[in-house]
Amino acid sequence: MTPTNVYIDGFNLYYGCIRRTPFKWLNLAKLCSQLLPSGYKIHRIRYFTARVSGTPNNPDAPTRQQIYLRALRTLPNISISYGRFLTTKTMMPLADPPPSGPKFVRVIKTEEKGSDVNLASHLLLDAFRNDASAAFVVSNDSDLLEPIRIVRQLRRGQQASRLDQSRSL
Repeated sequence: MTPTNVYIDGFNLYYGCIRRTPFKWLNLAKLCSQLLPSGYKIHRIRYFTARVSGTPNNPDAPTRQQIYLRALRTLPNISISYGRFLTTKTMMPLADPPPSGPKFVRVIKTEEKGSDVNLASHLLLDAFRNDASAAFVVSNDSDLLEPIRIVRQLRRGQQASRLDQSRSL
């Protein structure tokens, strides 16, 4: 069995796959074990998120998230790393402004900050430490392409080095 670390971008998973479905109580360990090819075994799951803030339309979001995070902590070999969640009021241009009237509208803008950097940092650190033989990244964030490329290159170099060492014995 190949020990595998799983890195999950929580916001990307939620907003890309789960948000408008009935599957809010997703068992990440079970999902990952079903997604991994046979012969791969979960060594650890690293989950990256930020604590959400309530909004006028969704004041209970922080409570629901906290309950889910408490449930995640019951899974074996899982760690949760936090970025920041920012909510700001800002002026944004209208997509189709009327010929006369306002061209801008004040909106509540929410952003998650730091989770992708945290994920990339742990992915690279684990690769340099040889913490697992494989990595499985659950995200659709193109910012992670370079750290993934670096890990692949590092793994190829490590495999070539092991091969050279076995030849010299």
